Amino acid sequence: MENQAKHALLIIDMINDFQFHNGPILSKRAEILSHKIVSLKTKLKTKGCPIIYINDHYELWQADFQKIANKCKNPLSERIIHTIYPEDDEYFLIKPKHSAFFGTALTTLLYSLNIKSLIITGIAGNICVLFTANDAYMRGYEIIVPSDCIASNDEEDNKFALKMMKNTLKASITSSEKIIFS
Repeated sequence: MENQAKHALLIIDMINDFQFHNGPILSKRAEILSHKIVSLKTKLKTKGCPIIYINDHYELWQADFQKIANKCKNPLSERIIHTIYPEDDEYFLIKPKHSAFFGTALTTLLYSLNIKSLIITGIAGNICVLFTANDAYMRGYEIIVPSDCIASNDEEDNKFALKMMKNTLKASITSSEKIIFS
């Protein structure tokens, strides 16, 4: 099916090693939301929406999700990576910093796909998701953030990030189940 609505799903930093302060906390939250993201991804793919993973490079500097997944696999990440693993017909970009737009081909890819609206998911909600939403807003994209598809180390920080995205970036904050495109 053609993507009539011109929406794209962004999945940020879900292939992760969680080897940082509070990584185990975020890993537990990411495992829960990984299932929600996969359900949303499946629903959006039937509508023809492109799926775009944007991930940290882990010093590999190669947009090769197999290599990054192998480097990140450990007891904290293995189930998440297995659940959320990209499929062959999906896009995979690496990023050098927090925003999915900074230093990546995302802008060019979205333009070539004629995307007008971004559904932003992933981790961490208060850093990479928030910074990506900010840059999307600055580029004129409509922003949708399913609140059950983002997580942060700290729950209060996550709530604050959602509030910022709603109030400042005019993002539509909803649940993944309520995202329906005709």
